[in-house]
Formats: sequence, structure tokens, C-alpha cells
Amino acid sequence: MMKQVIIVGAGPGGLASAMLLAAAGLKVKVVERLPHVGGRTSSIESDGYRFDLGPTFFLYPRVLEEIFAAAGRELRKEVPMVRLDPQYRIQFGGGGAIDATADPERMARQIAEISPEDAGGFKAFMKENRTKLNLFEPCLEQPYLGLQDVLNVRLLKLLPMLHPTESVDTYLKRFFKDDRVRLAFCFQSKYLGMSPFRCPSLFSILSFLEYEYGVWHPMGGCASVTQAMARICGEMGVDICLNEPVEEILFAGRKAVGIRTPSGIQRAEAVVVNADFARAMTRMVPDALRKRWTNRKIAKKKFSCSTFMMYLGIEGQYDLPHHTIHISKDYAANLEDIETKHVLSEDPSFYVQNACVTDPSLAPAGHSALYLLAPVTHQHANVDWSFERDRYRNLLLEKAAQAGYTDLERRIRYERVLTPVDWDTRYEIHLGATFNLAHSLDQLLHLRPRNRFEDLESVYLVGGGTHPGSGLPVIFESARITSRLLLEDIGMNTKNRPAFTPHSTTMGQSAELAL
Repeated sequence: MMKQVIIVGAGPGGLASAMLLAAAGLKVKVVERLPHVGGRTSSIESDGYRFDLGPTFFLYPRVLEEIFAAAGRELRKEVPMVRLDPQYRIQFGGGGAIDATADPERMARQIAEISPEDAGGFKAFMKENRTKLNLFEPCLEQPYLGLQDVLNVRLLKLLPMLHPTESVDTYLKRFFKDDRVRLAFCFQSKYLGMSPFRCPSLFSILSFLEYEYGVWHPMGGCASVTQAMARICGEMGVDICLNEPVEEILFAGRKAVGIRTPSGIQRAEAVVVNADFARAMTRMVPDALRKRWTNRKIAKKKFSCSTFMMYLGIEGQYDLPHHTIHISKDYAANLEDIETKHVLSEDPSFYVQNACVTDPSLAPAGHSALYLLAPVTHQHANVDWSFERDRYRNLLLEKAAQAGYTDLERRIRYERVLTPVDWDTRYEIHLGATFNLAHSLDQLLHLRPRNRFEDLESVYLVGGGTHPGSGLPVIFESARITSRLLLEDIGMNTKNRPAFTPHSTTMGQSAELAL
């Protein structure tokens, strides 16, 4: 009889796991609380406008390419993507701008306009981080189920290059003297919901990945990726149940044996949790069954920042880049407001996606779909969003005008705003912390909730709350790690399966294939 696995949540990690497990011969059911797939990688569609809810660009397609290959598909055929150049425009509140490009000569010239002495730093940064990624990538592809996995020879040899006690900003001082130039290569730590002044230096590879392998726009938006994954899952026989919230995970002792939903009890050999980790554990699993991750211990963990979001359907178009990142004049103070003081900055950093310059399908003819995001504190008593929502909306519109998006208010034809309260209550994200558990040194590798969840039997985790962490490429890697562990645990051989073995093609070749 075919063994059944239940996956809680149809986010990108859950869908990737479903593809891998179905390809391995298991009967897979995905149970999703919302009426659509994708989780945070879904879309908002109204009045002819289409917005990505969360992620708005795609990095490092190689991992997902191999997952598609395991399912007998080609990512490049299922989801057309365009590599952006420039990748984005970075505007500095302190003056100056850079149109980030992978062309080393163009990039060096732009850096030189801001800081002549830093012009040579780009090539040096790329060379060192190319070596760093090649050495460290195999470590990101394995599980960390205990201290013994951390103390392996490969990882210990890497420690001198990883500079574990340094922040990303401190590490970058080796290459760039000007604060603004360093920010161009470390603001990416916000993809993890962290400050570059605290984020471990390992994560310098985030900006390296952008320049080495590209920033990609999936046509139709990032939600088109998860929609394609769901379609493929259906073609593979995966049962995807929408509008089906999981009320509890069922146990025989400490072993998961199924779930309970409003439709009744559903049995399974194993349960994969793709829901927000803290919310899922505290709501679906009795506290008494958990030891390392009790409610009290979860409450003491460090969580990422949240985001204030605006989705605007605009009459007319802007001749501005696909992505614009505006960095506040005093970035350190902005981050201090978010992470330590838990207050709202009056000079916030923010991001604008103007995707219709690349993909006109996202809005009616002659219109634009704009996406504005400002990192803010996760839910905290210092900020009352019932009072601050409208004020912060107006502030962000004023700031966007300074970035070139003038006359926005008059041209709005559709508008939706999300605050940390919405992320918390509507999307079931603990504290509205959109990037999950923070990626501090004391919450990495085996110190994160583990892919084979250590507190319970036959429970597995996938997504940003487990190893390797947040961001689409590593979430897809978590799906590969978790799926491999699950298959091994139920006695299915994972050797010689393309999705579960180290890749044989270079990452550069794989990135090219995503066109």
C-alpha cells in the first residue's frame, strides 16, 4: 500500500516537498488554510492589477531547477523568467545612486563616482565570495540535527573564511571604505529580516548571488512560480485541499499519525509542517509534547522585523527601474528604530517595485502595478497600527515622491495596505515577523528548529523557520533536505535520485537555463 504524507501549508517549501515526495512514489496530500496556494509567494489580483504578495524577484534558480528536474519537468519551460539589468537602483539618502549591474566595468565606474578608492573593491569582493560560496554551499545542502553535524571536518575548515564573529558590514570594510558603497552590498541582509550591522558575515553571499547569477523576474510575478508548482503537483497526483485549516496534529504518544481539520481526521505516515513555525507549534501541538521548543522557549527567541506594504494600481506609467531601493540618510538609526527601539522611523528606508516596465501583463494597458515596502518592527506594544496605519501610508507616499514617483495619490485606482497586524492575524505569522526567526549565530544550523523536528516523531519542518533559513532559494533547499530525511526514515532509498545528490552542473549554467 502506498504510504501517505500530509503537508501542512501550500507555500513554496510545501509545494517543493510535495513534488519531491510524489516523484519518489509517496501519496501526498497538501492541506492549506487559505483559498489559494503560495502562502506569502502568492498574488493579489483585482481590477486588472496583479501584485506579488511577498517576494517580488527570484534569485539563484538552480535549486528549483533541480527540483523540477526530479519531477520530470524543466523550470525554463514551465516558468519563463527575465534577468534584469540593472538589477535595481539603489538611492542613498546621504546622496548618490547606483544602478546595480553584473557588468564589472560598469559597476566599478558607478562605485568610483561615489568613492574613487572603492572602485577596485567590487572585483575583489566577487572573487573572495565566489570561493566562499563554492566551499560553503555543500554545508547548506545538509541537515544539522545536532552538534555532531556542526563539528564536521568540512565545516570546521571553513570557519576562518566565514569570520563567524564579524557582521556583514564589518566584513565589507575589507573591500569598501565608503559607508554608502558598503550599504549597496549589505542591505540584502534585510531579506533575512536582519540588520547588516548584526547579521553574520556569512551572508555576504546574498549580494554575491545577485551579481553572479542574476536577479530574475518570473513573467506574471513570483506567484506564477508557486502556481506552476501546484499545477505540476496536481498532474503528479498530489491532492491539494484549499480552505482547510489544520486544527491540530494528531499523535500516538510523541509520534504524529495525522491531522484534524473541519472535514475530519486524516491519517498519515508523516506530517510535514510548512506553516509559520512558532504559530503552528503553539496552535497545533500540545505544549506538553514539546521539550526544546515549548511555548515559553519560543517566546524568548529572536524574531525578524516585519513589513509595511502598499499595493497600488496606478493610472499611467513611470519611466523608472523595475526595482528601486531607497536607503535612509541614517540607515543605522533606521535599523535601531526597527530592531531595538521598536518604533516607526520618520525617515524610513523603503523599496518600490515598478514591474510593468518589464512585464506589462501585471496591469491594464497604460496603467502600472506598484508595490511599496518599508521594513518596520514586528508587532510590539510601542506601535498601535490602528492609529499609525494611515499616517505611515501618507509618509511612505511622500518618500516615494522623493524617489521619483511623483503625483502618486492622484493616480491611485486600486489600493491595499498590509501592516504587521495583518501579517499576524490574516496570514498567521507569529508577531507578524515576515522573515521568521532571526538569523543570528545562536539561531543558525542545529540551533534552528531542525528539518527532522527534534521534539516529535514523524514531524518534519520546511520553510524559513528551519535550516537553512529564509528566502526562496534556501526554502527550496530546505524542501530537498527535509524530503531526503523523510524518505530515509520510512525506508525509501534516496541514492541516485537527482534531487537528493550534489548538483553536477555549474550554478552559472543553471542560471542561464532559467531564461
